[in-house]
Amino acid sequence: MKVLATRRYPGPAFEELEDVEVQPLSELRSTRPEIEALAVANEPVPLDLLPGLRLVANFGVGYDRLGVDELRSRGVAVTNTPGVLDAATADLAFALILATRRRVVEGDQRVRAGAWSGSWADGLLAEELTGSTLGIIGLGRIGRAVARRAQGFELRVLYTQRTRIDTDLGEYRELDDLLAEADIVSIHAPRTPETTSLLDARRLSLLKDGAVLVNTARGEIVDETALVGELVSGRIRAGLDVYVHEPHVPDELLALPNVVLTPHLGSATRQTREAMTRLMVENITAFERGEPLITPIPD
Repeated sequence: MKVLATRRYPGPAFEELEDVEVQPLSELRSTRPEIEALAVANEPVPLDLLPGLRLVANFGVGYDRLGVDELRSRGVAVTNTPGVLDAATADLAFALILATRRRVVEGDQRVRAGAWSGSWADGLLAEELTGSTLGIIGLGRIGRAVARRAQGFELRVLYTQRTRIDTDLGEYRELDDLLAEADIVSIHAPRTPETTSLLDARRLSLLKDGAVLVNTARGEIVDETALVGELVSGRIRAGLDVYVHEPHVPDELLALPNVVLTPHLGSATRQTREAMTRLMVENITAFERGEPLITPIPD
């Protein structure tokens, strides 16, 4: 089976693909009817150039940019790589929580600029993490991993999601109530039509003064213009790993001391990326053998 991969994906599993060509989709210039499987990292699929496509194996959990409905209407199977990146993304969420809540990046910049003048940090008082209230939007696999880590920091955990569940990981709240009550809010919901701009200007205004908003999910879940306004005002703080128009980051954020910015690092560990490649390749080889897919995207 002829496979087109949009990049050379990390790890030894990639070498197990026997007939694979590496080429970014942006470089496709002509119709490629011989391509039956596409290994891609959540990019729009040009079906007009790939008329023989039978499988899209997505490198990542999020698949909102693939055009899944159109793929399914053409009879194309779609897989993703859930589960293997939960720990890495939860770790990054906590790194952003700690860095933002304790003003770590501001402190680093002060030391590098030679502006640290005393044995104690003057003017950089922060808020403690221990004993704070963490609100989690979306208690799926990654949200649960964040909640488990929160127990080690003695955080009170609230959660909200579409379906209320019985869990000992946190207390359920409606979204508006969670935003008003939490000291820290961490987003772990998928991007869907229902969650796009879920945190609009009204909901962002519900956050406490000094609250921290962390987003390692999708930039589109938050109204970016409204968020920029809140951050420019200095009323809240944020740790952001995702943005609406990646890799573009709103210019207004770049010099702000109350926001920590990372370049979509959620799954960016060697172990996780290699595991993602392994799962992606296993889906492709299972499809080629006519076996059930390992992790098909659910209907």
